[in-house]
Formats: sequence, structure tokens, C-alpha cells
Amino acid sequence: MTRLQALDPKEATGRSKELFEGIQSKLGMVPNMMKTMGNSSVVLESYLNLSDTLGKGSLGGKLGELLALSVAESNACNYCLSAHSFIGEKLVGIDTATLQAARGGENGDAKIEAALQFAKTLIAKNGRVSAEDVAAVKDAGYTDGAIGEIVAHVALNIFTNYFNNTANTDIDFPVVEAATV
Repeated sequence: MTRLQALDPKEATGRSKELFEGIQSKLGMVPNMMKTMGNSSVVLESYLNLSDTLGKGSLGGKLGELLALSVAESNACNYCLSAHSFIGEKLVGIDTATLQAARGGENGDAKIEAALQFAKTLIAKNGRVSAEDVAAVKDAGYTDGAIGEIVAHVALNIFTNYFNNTANTDIDFPVVEAATV
């Protein structure tokens, strides 16, 4: 049972209503996470702005989705695992095996795997990574800017994981459950 209620976009007012209308026109729906975030237009707008801005970064959509899955598995967020598995497969075109492997921080491409492992390390160490941890991701070919983007993706996904785990958001995608509960 949900602990925070999702707003009905038809009943929303003010800035949340405007944001819902934008989401609806872009996605054709308003996902339950965003409906729930809409209880505070500041929360919803902050999420949308950071997500949109990171989408324009150097890492690309594929790595962004794989990072989201790696982080969601670490935080046992079934909503985000479900959403990003669906988005990764249906919208980004990532195969199921690659999506599954990303949850454990693995990938057949050493550079992508280095980013996923760095994300897992950030979470495990609460952001207190070592010089060796940073050197490993640099050695894989990531610039300082790209490493900053990885950190930002991790932060964004921790935010959505914590939000959904707190709200116990109703999953409106095919359900995927964390193995690390």
C-alpha cells in the first residue's frame, strides 16, 4: 500500500498541473512516481530539471539507463528497476541480458562496466571514494567531466530510489524486483 498518495493530474492545480501537462504531452502519460512527486511542485520540477539536463550530457541515454538500474538494485527500489528496465528495453533498445547484468554492475564493455562499478562504489562508500576508485574510472577512459556526470546520475537515482521506497509508489510498469532486498 502506498504511503504517499499520487495526485490525479486532472485535479492538480498551479505549477504541478502545468508540469503534469508537460509530462503528458511528452510521454503520453504521467507515471505514478511523478504524480506522487507532484504533491510538491518543487520536488517534481527539481527531478524533471536534473533528469532533463543530465540527458543532454556526454554519457548518453544507454549508460544513463544502465546506471539507473545499477543504483536501483543497490537500493532495492522495485519502482525504479521496473521503470528503467521498461525504458531501457522499449525506448533505448537495450537487450534484456545487458539490463540484467547492469543491476550487478556488470557489462561486456569494459568502459561501461567501469562506470557501473564506480556507481556501485559511490553507493557502498557513501560517496567517500578513494583516489584508486577515481583512477580506475579515469583509466577506463572517463574524463573529469564524465566522472562528475556519473556522480550526478547516481545522486539523481538515489533521490528517486529513496522517494519511491518512502512513498511505496504503485508500480505502473511491468514489475521487476530487486534481488538485494
